[in-house]
Amino acid sequence: GKYHCPVLFTVFTSNTHIVAVRTTGNVYTYEAVEQLNIKAKNFRDLLTDEPFSRQDIITLQDPTNLDKFNVSNFFHVKNNIKITDPDEEKAKQDPSYYLKNTNAETRETLQELYKEFKGDEVLAATMKVPEKKKVDKLNAAHYSTGKVSASFTSTAMVPETTHEAAAIDEDVLRYQFVKKKGYVRLHTNKGDLNLELHCDMTPKTCENFIKLCKKQYYDGTIFHRSIRNFVIQGGDPTGTGTGGESYWGKPFKDEFRPNLSHTGRGILSMANSGPNANKSQFFITFRSCAYLDKKHTIFGRVVGGFDTLTAMENVESDPKTDRPKEEIRIDSTTVFVDPYEEADAQIAEERKKTQLEEETPESTVKTSQPKPGSQGPQTYRQGVGKYINPAATKRVAEEEPSTSAAVPVAKKKPSRGFGDFSSW
Repeated sequence: GKYHCPVLFTVFTSNTHIVAVRTTGNVYTYEAVEQLNIKAKNFRDLLTDEPFSRQDIITLQDPTNLDKFNVSNFFHVKNNIKITDPDEEKAKQDPSYYLKNTNAETRETLQELYKEFKGDEVLAATMKVPEKKKVDKLNAAHYSTGKVSASFTSTAMVPETTHEAAAIDEDVLRYQFVKKKGYVRLHTNKGDLNLELHCDMTPKTCENFIKLCKKQYYDGTIFHRSIRNFVIQGGDPTGTGTGGESYWGKPFKDEFRPNLSHTGRGILSMANSGPNANKSQFFITFRSCAYLDKKHTIFGRVVGGFDTLTAMENVESDPKTDRPKEEIRIDSTTVFVDPYEEADAQIAEERKKTQLEEETPESTVKTSQPKPGSQGPQTYRQGVGKYINPAATKRVAEEEPSTSAAVPVAKKKPSRGFGDFSSW
């Protein structure tokens, strides 16, 4: 839906005159306030009936006020206020920052000076060579690092003459070995909730949840938001709904799957503040919420403890803040199945096996015996047809009888030339 005036139900657009009441914070169209408050001299909020004064009316948007486009009247222009940019302040330390317009000769001279006296220092500071990832049979990509072509086209790159396979990210490699579901139990003060995690479909999100559970990150946290017939939300150690961090200390990307939907009761999904902003907060649905698809990452479902979920839903919440009036707390968590440990063990075993194969000496490798006829065809003579056995062709010619005598010779029909007109 779109934002609109709660009184006149006028949709707010870029051409709508919008005002707000300071004391209550409610937003209306100016037309509603003018007709029902100013002209009627009834300075009471149209929703809460709280009194306010004429000075409490704040203009948020007025398309008829052309002075707002006058830059000279802006506060920061009048008071000469500038925002200091750290990058710009750092760049000002270099004298070349103040050289805006220079001719070609000056630029060449400065470049030569730059190379002779500051070249090594600047290159060492700016061109940090990234650490090379160890490439093996498992994480080798089917494409190269591109260093050969880069060094060929740019003199700033270190010359490279050998192609090297690029290394696949370790997480991408690990998630290829994750084929099972994960299982976690939440021990709450209302009972236990058994969760099945879709590690095979949303590996990053499930790994974050399992790692946080093993870290005892959720122990003692509360469900700070509960809306009956909608969702219950938790996972924030601060209990405010604005805190929480992922296992890696930074937000990670969404993992939407077309076969996963907020359909039914007990769907486990990530709470976020926007796209690709997943941290530690999650919610469990009380009913279907299909309109949340492709907005929140679904990574599991409740498979046991629906009585506990019902008891949590029955706790009354504050209608203004949606905060449960009675504390719903996660006491501890138990991880039953962790597919990522199995994947790590499988990768380690594969790498150990590959290392043993590489360390095996060549003398122990069995050589296969050549098969008969693998030495090449036999030569009978020199020149064209040297591989043809003359004895075989002679035998075939003797076995086939001649059939030319049995075929009667067809009589020739007399032909007449074009100039013969005797039959006319």
